[in-house]
Amino acid sequence: MSSTAVPRRRLLCGFLSATALLAAGCGQPGVVAKPPARSAEAPLALVYNGPQGCADCGPSVADLLRRAPQHYRVEYVGPGTGKPLTAAVLAEAQLYVQPGGGQDLDRTWRDLDESADAVRDWVRNGGSYLGLCFGGYLAGRDPGFGLLPGDAHGYAGTPGATVPDERDTVIEVNWRGKPRHMYFQDGPAFRLDEGSGATVLATYPDGAAAVVVAPYGKGRVGVSGPHPEADASWYDEEGLTNPDGVQPDLAYELIQATVSR
Repeated sequence: MSSTAVPRRRLLCGFLSATALLAAGCGQPGVVAKPPARSAEAPLALVYNGPQGCADCGPSVADLLRRAPQHYRVEYVGPGTGKPLTAAVLAEAQLYVQPGGGQDLDRTWRDLDESADAVRDWVRNGGSYLGLCFGGYLAGRDPGFGLLPGDAHGYAGTPGATVPDERDTVIEVNWRGKPRHMYFQDGPAFRLDEGSGATVLATYPDGAAAVVVAPYGKGRVGVSGPHPEADASWYDEEGLTNPDGVQPDLAYELIQATVSR
């Protein structure tokens, strides 16, 4: 698979049939990420924007964070951004976002594996990880950061799924007991360990967990299979309509749940 940027509709989550990713977790020896810094400034959110074949996935999340009620300051991290994803960089942030996007999964994980221990340490010590679609897969295991009390798996095409394949679509979820519609493209569902303490914000029609917030040490991990951050341009590009209208409230609720203690 090529890492050349192509239309977002094919790359929001990558192709999860690729299973040749290497498990990793080799951070810098002796470096332990500190809890997120607190100050009178707007909180800092780091958004991964390294090579992943989707030029607008990171910026879409950044836009959302700047408009969120918390009014985040946003900085991009990852190869090519001028800011590596290290313990020192994470120590200044409240939130780290792994967005959708990523056609070449081997390449993406190679770019992330040296930061895996730093990310785990930072979340364990009080940081907040937000993973959207592809970032939700990466919160799981093999490959992934291993931040979930359970694991992520592909939803489309599974028994009982309302989405048969990886095409872009609008999916109905049950969000805290109410039907809502969200943008979806080959996103994950989440299997959770019994007694994990995780909160399921939304489920797919078959009852599988679609949006989850879970503790990890002193920190929190928020993951979503569908795309709460999708704005009107995403729907227009694919000729899709959201019956609820395109609203950011689900994204804001997920962000708040992820950073709350």
